[in-house]
Amino acid sequence: MNQLSGKPHVFTLRVQYRSGSDYLANLVGIAENYKGTVQNVELKELRAGLTGADVVISVEHAEDQKWIEKAVNQLNGGDIVELLEEIMLLHKGGKLETTLKNPIRTKEDLSKVYTPGVAKVCQEIARDQAQAYELTTKKNTVAVVSDGTAVLGLGDIGPKAAMPVMEGKAALFKQFANVDAVPICLDTKDTEEIIAIVKALAPTFGGINLEDISSPRCFEIEARLRKELDIPVFHDDQHGTAIVVLAGLLNALKVCGKQIKDVKIVVNGVGAAGISVSKMLLHAGAVNLIGVDREGAINRLASYERTHWSDFAQITNPGLETGGLSDVIKGADVFIGVSAPNVLKLEDVLNMAKDPIVFAMANPTPEIDPAIAAPHVRVMATGRSDYPNQINNVLCFPGIFRGALDCEATDINDEMKLAAAEAISSVIDPADLHEKYIIPDAFDPRVVERIRIAVARAALKSGAARKDLLIGVN
Repeated sequence: MNQLSGKPHVFTLRVQYRSGSDYLANLVGIAENYKGTVQNVELKELRAGLTGADVVISVEHAEDQKWIEKAVNQLNGGDIVELLEEIMLLHKGGKLETTLKNPIRTKEDLSKVYTPGVAKVCQEIARDQAQAYELTTKKNTVAVVSDGTAVLGLGDIGPKAAMPVMEGKAALFKQFANVDAVPICLDTKDTEEIIAIVKALAPTFGGINLEDISSPRCFEIEARLRKELDIPVFHDDQHGTAIVVLAGLLNALKVCGKQIKDVKIVVNGVGAAGISVSKMLLHAGAVNLIGVDREGAINRLASYERTHWSDFAQITNPGLETGGLSDVIKGADVFIGVSAPNVLKLEDVLNMAKDPIVFAMANPTPEIDPAIAAPHVRVMATGRSDYPNQINNVLCFPGIFRGALDCEATDINDEMKLAAAEAISSVIDPADLHEKYIIPDAFDPRVVERIRIAVARAALKSGAARKDLLIGVN
């Protein structure tokens, strides 16, 4: 089995061989000899005397694929034309397509959806711009915008290489909240140019999801767009992470019988995610929160070239603690890692307060191996799906945009973010809450709807909603 997912490893051998030969039978025999299972064979005639086949094989371990491939390469009478990995096949041709809500079968249909009928719709919107929400795709469409400079754990790989991730994000929007999302990868790293492009695109969309834009440019890009646009702008790498962390922490603190206002929290990693997580926790009532980066604890008495660190220092570390992670972790109730692999040592965990909470979210390798930390902490969470308590942004962004779009919000403000976190937390019944279940599953159907209502309610209360979707909702 795949060590991370527990699922079989699947691949496809695209082969061609002499028609009527034993090549295909021998290939199947090789797969079975290496404990593989042939799931499907699709045959096609290539030309006279030559047959092609796509042979789908599953194996328990990815290493077995290499042995099968090597053995098949030694067979007479045919050749491997192409090796198709399951993941590559899922992405082949992209993951998205457009469809029609209403079929166009006749000239009459054509005249209604396009000219001359469409002119009436255009005139209505020209008369009342707000009608764009009712008469175009704007009502349910989000732009997923990236410049490809901070893609997952891959870094600055450029806009073309970032496209599969943005497509994936768009697919999740649709799957979980029925939001239509369009991936847009920009071939520029210039802050002003990105802002100008997104502003120019904004009339098409009901919201903007910024994605995988490197720090510190992401701060200014989001802040400017939020100020200058009248639709929600949300940098998911910052705020999505922060919302789900808070949701998990609220429940983890309940398990430990502690209050957020009373605990000492250490956040390791003071980049886009770390700063946003910290601000979210402070907004929720945290008081004693210390941010740590490679240079040590961020302290308001120090001087920093990075403006966002100087601003961060003014609102954190009330005790003016200094030193590295091993120094400030002493007596901490909560560790939140959005940093790098293996930076938290077992000795550090042992120096934390009673019933410590550890959120080690570096991917794919956490700040500390959960197997090492788990016996010594009360609650353990990571960013990985193969351990309990996965802190996953997909719990947040579909629902928060669903609520924002439905109430035609002008912004996603702090009140709406806090409401989203509390909604996610509330999905788990207190009677079901325990150390290994502090965060709901992303596929729990209650998550999106609960966030949607909570976000819309907060938008209405804070003045960010154009429309009240809560009429008749308890």
